[in-house]
Amino acid sequence: MSIISMKQLLEAGVHFGHQTRRWNPKMAPYIYTERNGIYIIDLQKSVGLVDEAYNAVGDIVANGGTILFVGTKKQAQDAIKSEAQRCGMFYVNERWLGGMLTNFDTIKSRIKRLKDIEAMSEDGTFEKLPKKEVALIQKEWDKLEKNLGGIKDMRKIPDAIFVVDPKKEHLCVSEARKLGITLIGICDTNCDPDELDYVIPGNDDAIRAVKLIVSKMADAVIEANQGAALDADEAEDAEETQESEAEAVSAEAAE
Repeated sequence: MSIISMKQLLEAGVHFGHQTRRWNPKMAPYIYTERNGIYIIDLQKSVGLVDEAYNAVGDIVANGGTILFVGTKKQAQDAIKSEAQRCGMFYVNERWLGGMLTNFDTIKSRIKRLKDIEAMSEDGTFEKLPKKEVALIQKEWDKLEKNLGGIKDMRKIPDAIFVVDPKKEHLCVSEARKLGITLIGICDTNCDPDELDYVIPGNDDAIRAVKLIVSKMADAVIEANQGAALDADEAEDAEETQESEAEAVSAEAAE
């Protein structure tokens, strides 16, 4: 059974592409028809490709990997943040800083500064500083939190990136490709699907459409983590059983 239904995709408006004059010919295999100057995406293909992306995310997370959710356009910002937080992964939803992946050591130094300011706020340092200095630090804090808050606990570059609109997020896509990071994303009719490892053809301009697909990727993370936790519990139970059996054998031998 598919992760998502045609009905869900239709109701969210996932099938609406861009105007026919704004298209990338590489998206032709994913287009069903044209209506009133707008391309209609083939949702039958989208259903199968959502499944593929879901399984890919699940496999990566089940093997201990991390996912970075990226979407800085207004229609994606809320969904990217809320769904990444819901599944315990990282996100960028305000601005992609150049070098966020390819110059991660520098980014880590900015993250350290963010955490240092947070610590200053909590330990009472602000109360000992002049108001003008506190105001400047607060301004710096706001900017760092806005740009880096979603990745402040990301210790290394992610194993995969889920992106909304690879055309808009071309800097992110370019850096990920340089580093060989798996790319998964929502690809509208004006995007280049060749830039992604897992393409989900769909409307990247409607809030409901974006929210639906991002939420399914978050579900994949949650399911994979639950599976990993169950596997760990089963392994622990098996180990305890083996120890009990070994103790019983030792006791019998002693008798």
